[in-house]
Amino acid sequence: MPYGPTPETSTSTASAPTAAPWIAQPSRHPRSTPNRALGRLRHASPALLAYAAVRLFGALVFALWARRDHRDVWHLLAESWDCDWYLKIADTGYTHTLGTQIDANNLAFFPLHPLLIRAGSVLVPEPRGAVGLAIAVVCSFLAAWGIFAVGDRLYGRRVGVLLAALWGSLPVALVQWMGYTESLFTALTAWALYSVLTGRWIWAGTLAALAGLTRPTGVALAAAVSLTALLTLWRQGDRSRRGKDRRIAVRTLLGALLAPLGWLSYVAWVGFRLGRWDGYFAVQTLWRNEWDGGVGTLRTVRDLLAVERPQLFLMMVTATLLASAALFVLSVGDRQPLPLLLFTGLLLLIVLGSKGVYFPRARFLLPAFPLLLPLAAALARARVHVAVTVMVAAAVTSAAFGGHMLLGWHGPP
Repeated sequence: MPYGPTPETSTSTASAPTAAPWIAQPSRHPRSTPNRALGRLRHASPALLAYAAVRLFGALVFALWARRDHRDVWHLLAESWDCDWYLKIADTGYTHTLGTQIDANNLAFFPLHPLLIRAGSVLVPEPRGAVGLAIAVVCSFLAAWGIFAVGDRLYGRRVGVLLAALWGSLPVALVQWMGYTESLFTALTAWALYSVLTGRWIWAGTLAALAGLTRPTGVALAAAVSLTALLTLWRQGDRSRRGKDRRIAVRTLLGALLAPLGWLSYVAWVGFRLGRWDGYFAVQTLWRNEWDGGVGTLRTVRDLLAVERPQLFLMMVTATLLASAALFVLSVGDRQPLPLLLFTGLLLLIVLGSKGVYFPRARFLLPAFPLLLPLAAALARARVHVAVTVMVAAAVTSAAFGGHMLLGWHGPP
């Protein structure tokens, strides 16, 4: 798949004579207006409705399941596990010391989500966790919209709709409607990648910087945006020194410089706060998050397969990791745009290469929506009844695993 729009979705950049396949051409559309924004929202409405239907079904199944088990739905979605960490950071801020206790230093959690919770709590002071949950739900729809926009840009509207629906049907998709950061991070990622595809480099860099303030894996998005921008400048060569092309080159360079600032600034701030240059990495060591090239992951998979009756949730995580690796190979074979391959490849490298805790790996891969493009494209080519059957099965499976994740696993998602 060439880098940029297909004839089905746009013809504005198809005639660029010297563009390499992975070089995005600047958007030539007029500036956005309210009418244009509403038009884009209407264009994306089938994807948003499909996403809402899938997630509402999953939430309903979870609520009925929790009620049967006499569990507090609100607490599980808004105040449990990492939700509580973010709420406490929003309330009292970060610690000033490293300490020695395992899994106890809140500097491991990046600041954008707690800052949004603190800002929103001025408007919604009670109940505890309402703001964090509201941020996640709103951002999940922004993410679904951005995911649709990427799929629509590359393969057409039908693929975009299916891509958003598939993202909402992942096994751990219930996390998208919890007070976690996955929805916020995916929204920033989707729109940053879309900005790269449309040549909006300053937007891409800004969104990547915000993503770098949201999750540690924001470094993967920052690298994808910066490397693609620098490669774009290199391929443009002498043309970037002339007139309008020079202004475009300046914006491209600014995007490349902006992208890593969020992640780098937080890592530097933690080091300054703890009085040591490697402060952030020392915190991650206390959380047992270290990169070993995948040795720890392979050992965990081996140990799980050797157990006579392994835990269902961990087997689902394993299946997700294996499927993600296979989908990345398919994505490379499909010649996806370079920034998408860079992001998903680096994210997989971080997640699979870590020897840290195993159970959240499927959740860590939620933002890797480009991996679903081969599936969405295949479903778009299939007959309607086949696509509907697959999507219904995916939605039911997601609802079942979502309920099991919070009610049967009895651990963090």
